[in-house]
Amino acid sequence: MNWRNLVLFLALMGLSTAGCSSIPGSMGAAATPTGTVPAPIPTEFLWFPPTDTPAVAMALSPEPTPEQKPRVGELLVIDDMTSTAHWNAAASGQAAVTVSQRGLTVSAGPSQPPVVSLHRSAVFDNMYIEITARPSLCREKDVYGLVFRAPNEVAYYRYAAICDGTVAAERISLGGPRVLQVPTATSDVPVGAPGEVKLGVWALGSELRFFLNDRYQFTVEDSNYVVGGLGVFAEARGETPVVVTFSGLRVYRLDPVLSLATSNP
Repeated sequence: MNWRNLVLFLALMGLSTAGCSSIPGSMGAAATPTGTVPAPIPTEFLWFPPTDTPAVAMALSPEPTPEQKPRVGELLVIDDMTSTAHWNAAASGQAAVTVSQRGLTVSAGPSQPPVVSLHRSAVFDNMYIEITARPSLCREKDVYGLVFRAPNEVAYYRYAAICDGTVAAERISLGGPRVLQVPTATSDVPVGAPGEVKLGVWALGSELRFFLNDRYQFTVEDSNYVVGGLGVFAEARGETPVVVTFSGLRVYRLDPVLSLATSNP
């Protein structure tokens, strides 16, 4: 081996030794790969993205319902309306007021003035009054109901149930009505006949509250009549008569001082 070949041999042996020394262990172990951090998941692919915690709403205590018939007190009048001793009963032409064991029946023919029957002795200012009405012949705009604070038979307030299923309040003066509450639809008034409904009026000063079957309907203010009699009426506004039987009259005293201190409904 010449000198040149010896130098080449030694150089190759050095390279082989350096390559083996870079692999630790007798068998050699794989170098740990350098990992990459995964990219964040786009927001649109997050199934449960973080949200703001909603503020907790504080529950408010409900306001108490105002008493709609405050301070109804002593029962002053109770009348089953089966005696002519307490009621004006008469018949003429197409109008009639009759008394039987069923109660007081008012019959009114078409194209006639309202037929009114007043209690002979009951006169009140502040009171709660209720009465039950049973129409047996009643159509469309025919009307019947309760009369109160009546100076006479042609001047009074009246609470009117209308046979089309509405209810209204009027003030009658010299035979003509002034509307205090326009006809208002209600499920408590029978549509046509037969049927039954209990009418109630709470009257204190100029404030008049109206009820059907013990359910509040509306309030009106009027001070024309402050005291007077009470009774019932019926009026035919179509081409056929209207016939209604009334019974179960009750009148209760009101305490004016305590009632005025109560909120309106």
